[in-house]
Amino acid sequence: MQRPYTIIVSEVTVDGKLTLRRGRSSKEIMQFMDDEANRYLHELRAKVDGIMVGAETIRTDNPFLTVRYVEGKNPTRIVPTSKADIPLDANILEKHAPTIIVTSESAPEEKVTALKEKVDVIVSGKEQVDLIEMMDILYRRGIKTLMVEGGSTLNWNLIKVGLVDEIRLIHIPFIVGGEDTPTLVGGEGFYSFNDVVKTKLRAHFMRGSHLITEWEIKFEG
Repeated sequence: MQRPYTIIVSEVTVDGKLTLRRGRSSKEIMQFMDDEANRYLHELRAKVDGIMVGAETIRTDNPFLTVRYVEGKNPTRIVPTSKADIPLDANILEKHAPTIIVTSESAPEEKVTALKEKVDVIVSGKEQVDLIEMMDILYRRGIKTLMVEGGSTLNWNLIKVGLVDEIRLIHIPFIVGGEDTPTLVGGEGFYSFNDVVKTKLRAHFMRGSHLITEWEIKFEG
């Protein structure tokens, strides 16, 4: 299998949170990013072939996922959603940039048909999106580099099956707390230190008033 070189990019608080509470928009935290941090984020968007978020991010944040703070091309927007659960008025369905919705055979036919009238739709997997097959299809469609902007469930699902190469974090200097508040990586988590994903700090630097850290995933063997 071939797949895109994949980088998770996220803004996180000191305690690793993505939002103020589950169901709240990450834009509330992103508003505290200064211009230099925003330029860093959009420089990355301009360099990759594709940008991916989960369906919950679309429903909660309704992002455009375009390049705005710097000059550059808009990447192809990609959303895996097993049930094709994307609002038909979502910003990513507009013509600002190409969009691919990846869904499964279990998605309601009427939702898939409605989405196909607006954007490209790929069906991969029976009950759930087959992420490994999805990555192979994306690579063959020219997505050689992929940036993932969350949320925490998508991050977990990609990490647990070894589909992530780097993690880049924009640190927001405050603490949110909350037992149910989404963190960078959600899901069920690992239960053994033999299974955890190991990382190596490649770079750390300031952009404006924000610390940026860049981590490589250490693949075993």
